[in-house]
Amino acid sequence: MKILAILYKGGNAATSEPRLLGTVENQLGIRKWLESQGHEYIVSESKEGPDSDFQKHIVDAEILITTPFHPGYLTGDLIAKAKNLKLCVTAGVGSDHIDLNTAVKHGIQVLEVSGSNVVSVAEHVVMSILLLVRNFVPAHEMIERGDWMVSDIARNAFDLEGKVVGTIGAGRIGYRVLQRLLPFDCKELIYYDYAPLPEAAGKAVNARRVEDLKDFVSQCDVVTVNCPLHEGTLGLVNADLLKHFKKGAWLVNTARGAICDKDAVAAALASGHLNGYAGDVWNVQPAPKDHILRTAKNTLGGGNGMVPHYSGTTLDAQARYASGTKSIIENYLSGKAQEPQNIIVGIGKYESKAYGQR
Repeated sequence: MKILAILYKGGNAATSEPRLLGTVENQLGIRKWLESQGHEYIVSESKEGPDSDFQKHIVDAEILITTPFHPGYLTGDLIAKAKNLKLCVTAGVGSDHIDLNTAVKHGIQVLEVSGSNVVSVAEHVVMSILLLVRNFVPAHEMIERGDWMVSDIARNAFDLEGKVVGTIGAGRIGYRVLQRLLPFDCKELIYYDYAPLPEAAGKAVNARRVEDLKDFVSQCDVVTVNCPLHEGTLGLVNADLLKHFKKGAWLVNTARGAICDKDAVAAALASGHLNGYAGDVWNVQPAPKDHILRTAKNTLGGGNGMVPHYSGTTLDAQARYASGTKSIIENYLSGKAQEPQNIIVGIGKYESKAYGQR
């Protein structure tokens, strides 16, 4: 069969570092295994437009492998052309680049490597919170420029201790963020989620659930977004919701770029209503060079902690999602049952509530 993988180009870094498994060069480490069984394995970064490798090969591929870091956007129109497609595998976590409703209708299974990125992303969230609250980026840029004016940095640097931190989404990543924040002695940890944490889990992190989103953000000094992108979360953090944030709050988004309205976030930074925005996810990836969140700043010229989408693709995470991708394909080829936690769409139905309450 034909197996198509849309991965990101690693260049010299991938050539010198074979553990960069999620790249075009290193191909998730599964080429020899697949070809030894007689399968055709197409790997490319080309994903945009009708002449891309993605659109050329999707028409007769049986398995599609994509990543959240360089997603091949599988729209309903492309699914209609993909007559042989049976299985979509996300090498990582987050399958919103696939039209899941259409996949259900066409009987295409969608799986991802559940849990492969949770530690990596949770660590990145805590790092991002700290760099915003401590005003780290402007301080480092000052040193690079050769300047030294402590007051310019200290006037907008704070302690995390004593602050209220809340997560939108308290699933595998959101919960781990709460766990990692415990030693910082925050004033309170709160969360917003459609489902309450089990009693023991909630007590373990001493986190309080707030059921109304506007009420939730109004209580937070720091808001971190840790929920999947679906119809119910698209544009969730918009101009209207931002009005309910505390003035001077910080916002971190490592979930999906389209959950936060980029223009509304940039405007809130420019007005001083938000003191900072950090994350590694963009509403289009790779982000255009003129994307507003590349350069958006607060009123003091700081508050931007944006980076490329890499929080969930550390070398440790790549080892996990490459191994998980191989396991999913191996199960498919042998007719073995998939691990339930990896299944987003089974044959003709949703198996997960992660993409909205189905």
